[in-house]
This record gives sequence, C-alpha cells and structure tokens, in this order.
Amino acid sequence: MTGPKVLALPLLSSLTAVFLVCLACQSTLPPTAAAPTWPAAAPPGETVAQTYYVATDGEDVIPGGTSEQPWRTIQFAVENVAPGDTIRVRSGTYDGCRIENSGTAGAWITLRADDGSQVVVDAPGPQNTHGSNVEIETWEGDGVVAYWIVEGLEVAGAPSWGVDVRGSDAAHSHHIVIRRNTVHDCGLATGRTGIFTAFVDDATIEQNESHHNGEHGVYCSNSGDRPVIRDNVLHHNVGCGVHMNGDASMDGDGVISGGLVERNVIYENGSGGGSAINMDGVTDTIVRNNLLYDNHAGGIAIFQHDGAVCSQRNRVLNNTILMPADGRWAVNVSQAGCVDNHLYNNVIYTAHSWRGSIVIPTPDLAGFESDYNVLVDRLSADGESSVISLAEWQALGYDSHSFIATPGELFVDPAADDYHLRAGSPAVDAGTTLGDVTDDLEGTLRPIGAAYDIGALEQGVRVWLPLVARSLEGGQTRLLEVGFSPLCWPSWVLP
Repeated sequence: MTGPKVLALPLLSSLTAVFLVCLACQSTLPPTAAAPTWPAAAPPGETVAQTYYVATDGEDVIPGGTSEQPWRTIQFAVENVAPGDTIRVRSGTYDGCRIENSGTAGAWITLRADDGSQVVVDAPGPQNTHGSNVEIETWEGDGVVAYWIVEGLEVAGAPSWGVDVRGSDAAHSHHIVIRRNTVHDCGLATGRTGIFTAFVDDATIEQNESHHNGEHGVYCSNSGDRPVIRDNVLHHNVGCGVHMNGDASMDGDGVISGGLVERNVIYENGSGGGSAINMDGVTDTIVRNNLLYDNHAGGIAIFQHDGAVCSQRNRVLNNTILMPADGRWAVNVSQAGCVDNHLYNNVIYTAHSWRGSIVIPTPDLAGFESDYNVLVDRLSADGESSVISLAEWQALGYDSHSFIATPGELFVDPAADDYHLRAGSPAVDAGTTLGDVTDDLEGTLRPIGAAYDIGALEQGVRVWLPLVARSLEGGQTRLLEVGFSPLCWPSWVLP
C-alpha cells in the first residue's frame, strides 16, 4: 500500500464522481478482506458472461448448468464455459477436473464454491493425467492455460499434488489465481505438494490453507516468473512451507524472478527437511511481513541447488522468524554466488543451542546487507564452520543498529503463539523506514509510532473502518458497495 487506499471502480458512463466516506465504527472483518469490485457491462455485440452451477444431483447435459438444472460434474462444467463465465459448485463431494481452456485478460473464468457451500474435491477427475485432484494444463494448441481463478474448494487426499498448474519450457501458462482453498493430506504416499506450479508466470496463490501434505505447502517451480504468494497459512507439511526452485535441470531459464512472498503464517513444517521459505535460483523477490515459527528445518534459505543462478537481489523485510530448539539456522545465505541480498527489520530468533540467527559463506559476501534486526548472540560468517558473537559480527560491518532480545521481551505471549509486540517491547519504533514495506501482517499501515517496528506486526490500536463508495448522479447519491479498510482518506475518481 503506497498511499491512501482507493477503490478501483470500473468506468461508468453516468458516473461523474466517486467519493469514499469513512465511518468510524469497529468491524470484525478480517484484515485480508479485499476491496469490492464491480463488473462492467458487456459492450454491444459481445456475449454476456454466464454463471453455471454444479450439484451432486445434477445432470451433464446441454442445455443445462442453470440454477434449476445444474450439471453433475466439475469436469463437464470446465469443458463447457467461455471466457468471463463463472462456475458455482454447490455443497457436496466431487471428483476433480483437468482445465485445458483459457479465459482472456478481460474475461477470466472462475471455478468456485457457491456461496455458503462446502465443496470437497477428494479424487482426481476422469481426464486428469498426474494423479492430482485439480489440474490446470493442456497439451493442445500453444500448450498454455491462462486467466483462471480457482476459489473456495477443499482439496483433499490427492494421490499426487492437490492443485497442479503447469505450462512447458516452450510456453508458460500464466495468470492463474488459486484463492481461499483448503488443501490437505495430498501426496502422502508419493511425496507431493499441496499447491504446485511449473512453468507458470504471474501465478497468484493467496488466502489458502495448505497443510499436512507429503511435500511442501506451496511449490513454485520451473522458472515461472512473478509469483505472488500471500496471506496463506501453511503448516504441518513434510517439506517446506514455500519452496521456490528455478529448476534449471527442467529446461527453461532456471530462474524465478520478480516474486512477492508476503503476509503468510508458516509453522510446523520441515519434519522431512526444507526451510519454511526456500529460495533456489530466485532473484529480485521481496519476502516481507511473514510470520515463521516452529519450523523444524530452516527458516529462510537463500541458495543454489537446481536453480540456474545463486539466489540474488532479494529483500527479506519485516519478517518474524522463530526457530525451535531442533531447527537449523534462521536465515541461511549458503553460497558466495548468492550476492546482493538484503535483510532489514526482521526478528531472527532461534532456541537452538549453537546455531544462530544468520549464516553467510564468507565475511565479505558481495552486496550483502543486514541491519535493524533483532538477533541472538550467535552468527556465522564462514558457513557455520565457526560461530561468532553479535559484537564480532558487527565488526564485519553488519547489523550496526541490531540488538539481542528474547521472545519474552518482544511478544505478548509467545507460549501461546501470540507474536504481537508487547507493551515496552524493544522492537517498537526500532526499525528503519522501508519504501517497499507500507503495512504489516494484518494490514495495519506502517509506521504507527515514531518509526517502523521490527518484525511482521506493527504495534498499535487497529480500528477497522467501513469504506463506502457512492456515485453522484443527477444530484442523487446512490450506494454502490461497502467494503472495509484499516484506514482511508477522502478520494475522488473522475470519469
């Protein structure tokens, strides 16, 4: 968020002005709630987007798919929609599907649970080829699937991946949104992931819960650029919470670039190895406002294994990282080729007896910057061959404004996993201003006090204000929609 929060409204011919009114009353709406949007009317001569329904008592016939005559299977539905259409699935348990057609940039296709419905997808669909419950991939035409939203499903017990999105090294799929799904117990016998992408650009994976899967919670692979992984809860996965791997061995350029990993809560992963956030062949990516705790391998790992380059030019900002006694290093930059990585405003704590907050391979790692962090008194500048104190680390030129503190000094109730900053916490107002961090894990604008707080959560009172959009037409005020925002300002949008 880079300024006043303004709703993006479609251009309406009768709209002469739009203003936003803030009413001071509290709301329990979750901070991740999105601003409302309104569909524009179809231009003359264009087909109006349709809404189709799927139900366990439906029938796969044409015509059909109406509210009164729903279709029976998700597979039939995804094969019979056009750009701009929406599929609403009613409560029940279903086989999954393989999506091979595309929407357009101006007319996405949506597959979602109907309002108030509990939709369980617990087996692969009849056309699926990878043993995944929901597959988005085609081997036809240009080999690309694009402009789909998959939302609100419970995807459970897949033999392989839960949600599986793929392109190819020659033609990346793109613009796929995986949102508000619960994905769990997938790939337990095969070691597969909950939500998986391969050769997919501009994938957005947001507001999902992915847990108890046989590999990772979220896995973005095979040189897919500009992934957005945000507002997810990822826990109890055998491997990583988030794994990003450029996969040079799979062809493509072997690099994942331009990513954003933000506002995720990641805990109790790594029983089989793998960091809470793994970055292999990842460049120019921001990792901010994430809460990582009780992950039993690493915290954030910045390295090269199968990526075409050592991960570089990444910014790790305002995260809270708490490693348990059986964990590895909280932040690990493992090779000298991983240059120009920056760490600012993070809580980087570990309860391990000798491993510490940060390990780098050499004392003079090119372009490495680290400051305004909360640390433990154990760091390493030689790939963990030796452990040095914070004072010795600072003598190398790192973390001159950083300090040591315990979870009890920092947080409200760490024993109960409440990692809000307590009154008097030394992390309050102890950070530095960062242009690429403007809010916190809960959407609270930074800073509240005199300066940025360190960690994923800014301390302060959060009052949620209703955000009202109205149009002015012929002197009359007409209510369009109501959303919510943590703070808002008057704003005008002119046609």
